[in-house]
Amino acid sequence: MNKNPRIGESFESFLRDEGIHDAVIATAIKRALALQIEHEMAAQSISKSEMARRMKTSASQLGRLLDPENDRVQLDTLVKAASAVGKNLAVSLV
Repeated sequence: MNKNPRIGESFESFLRDEGIHDAVIATAIKRALALQIEHEMAAQSISKSEMARRMKTSASQLGRLLDPENDRVQLDTLVKAASAVGKNLAVSLV
């Protein structure tokens, strides 16, 4: 009987062992933020064009922000998006 060496290992240690921890965490955080922004837009009936106008940016920039696959978003863009829906962005190290 072969014992799986990964049994009992935490998911985070698995991601670190695979060398993908930081990328997975970055993608998860970005997806969560994009979902929160979309939720606020829907709750306030803000269209994508209105959101882009409020952020003083282009529709394509907003599209990149809301794209869950794109984890390359600048902090100032997130701050603008939060402000556009009447929220603040809070970032902390834990």
